[in-house]
This record gives sequence, C-alpha cells and structure tokens, in this order.
Amino acid sequence: MRILVCDPIGTEGKGMLKKAGFILDELIEGDDLSAIVGQYDGIIVRSKTKVTKDVLKNAKKLKAIARAGSGLDNVDVEEAKRLGIKVMNSPEALTNAVAELVVADMIALLRNLPKANKSMKDGKWLKKELVGRELRGKVVGIVGFGAIGKRVADLCAAFGARIIAYDVVKIPEEYIKNGVSQLPVDSVIKQSDIITLHVPLVNETRAMINKKTLGSMKKGAILINASRGEVVDEKALLEALKSGHLAGAALDVFEKEPPEASELVLLPNVLVSPHIGGQTEEAQNEASVIVAKKLIDALEQAKSHYSKL
Repeated sequence: MRILVCDPIGTEGKGMLKKAGFILDELIEGDDLSAIVGQYDGIIVRSKTKVTKDVLKNAKKLKAIARAGSGLDNVDVEEAKRLGIKVMNSPEALTNAVAELVVADMIALLRNLPKANKSMKDGKWLKKELVGRELRGKVVGIVGFGAIGKRVADLCAAFGARIIAYDVVKIPEEYIKNGVSQLPVDSVIKQSDIITLHVPLVNETRAMINKKTLGSMKKGAILINASRGEVVDEKALLEALKSGHLAGAALDVFEKEPPEASELVLLPNVLVSPHIGGQTEEAQNEASVIVAKKLIDALEQAKSHYSKL
C-alpha cells in the first residue's frame, strides 16, 4: 500500500510507516495532487495542502486522509465521508505548543517586550516608558475550553491569574474545584483583562469577535487569537486598537494566510506570528507519530476488510 506525504512531517512518524511496510512518496513542489492522488491508499497533509472535492474525485484508491495537526479546514471532510474515506487528525500533539505560545504572547504584551526590544536595537533606553503589567491577578477569559484551553488555564493559574471560561459543554469538575468559573460567552468577553480564543471555525464562531463584542470588552483589554483567523473580524479589531479601546492583540492566525500588507499587522501594539502555534520540534514529531499510528490502523483495517471480500 502506498502513502503520499504532501507536507513535511517528523521523521519518526515516517519511519514508523516504512517499518510497517508502507511505500512512502513525498509530494514535490509544483506537483498536481489531483493528477496523482489516484495512485495512493493514504495521504498525509498539514495545513498547506488542500484536499478538495476536485482532488477527491480522482482518489479512486484512497482509504484514509491523515492531517498532522488540529483543524480540518483544508480537507473536504463531508465529501471524503461520502466516498468512504476515513479522515483523522492529531490535535492532541499541538496542545502544549499552542498554549505556551499564547502565554508567551500574554507576557510579551503585558511587559511591552516588542517595544522594549526594538527600542534597544535602535539605541534607545526607554526604561521609564516601559512600565508593564503582571499576569498575576489578571482575569484571563478562555473562549473554548478544549485541550488547549485547559492547558492555557493550567499555565495561567500557575502565574496567579484568575480564570473564567466559556464552552458549549460543561467544564470538568476538577477545573471548577480549582477556581475556574464557567460563564456565558458574553460575560467572559465583558469581564476579562485578557481574552484568548480556542474555538473551531464553524458558522457559530465565524466573526464571533466583531464590532459589538469588541466594544463590550474592558478598556485596556488584550485579545489573543491562536485558533482560526476568521473567528475575528479584523477590520473591527483594527478600529478597536487604533481607538485605544484595546491595549493590544496577539495574532497567530489571520482571515487570509499569509495576510496581505495590512495596517493591522503593522500596528505597534499588535504582536503577530505566521501561524506557528504548533511549530515546535516536539509538537511536530509527536504529530507525525500520532498520525502514523492512526494511519497504520486505518489502512490495516481496510486491508483486512478488502481481503475478506
């Protein structure tokens, strides 16, 4: 059975697949996936490769699609299911990496580290101007209390922050006992000093942070988005930052990636990164191992099924 690795993944996962007896090919830059996908039993993608309906219509042998990462925005999941193709991902691999980036963004904005760094490189000594704030004692609002949201809560609690959170399901009792308050999303947005978003992109979350919700945030609040770019109305965010209503924002994701030249990206109180939440050596290696295990299981099951026909 043949597997096409469309985007770079960790070597440990590839080694596991080869050891299991699968033939691995790698998609070469410029190759047309739809033209060659018919040769493969399984494919592995990250976020760059798009597995569209047009690609899937040529996937005559395809039995499984593995996404080394969390979201499945780049895979036509409904069409794959209709065709009997199993779709899997590895969100658990990225949990700690994304959470650590979020907390790093919080501290960088609270302590004015981007300005401090730039001013020093420009030969300036702005000690008196760079009075920051501490994470300790701040109200951190977590919108979306899945695996990443929980890890952010753990890390922020260690700094002495107060945690309030929203999720569509009940927050585990262990977190409630440890001081996390579950509130309606409007209350989380209004009461937080720092809001961090950890929701999937669905109809209900698209532009959930908009002119109205931004206006209801505390003056001087900070917004962090490491979920999906479309969750935030970037035009409304720009206005809230320029007006001084928000103190700052950290964005690892954007409505369009990479973002076109924009005033939002260039604002001095906006900390930006190129969707690197899960970009650590540890997370990427773990993701490769997880998708390799899942893909091996799926293809072995498929092999067993077809051998009985």
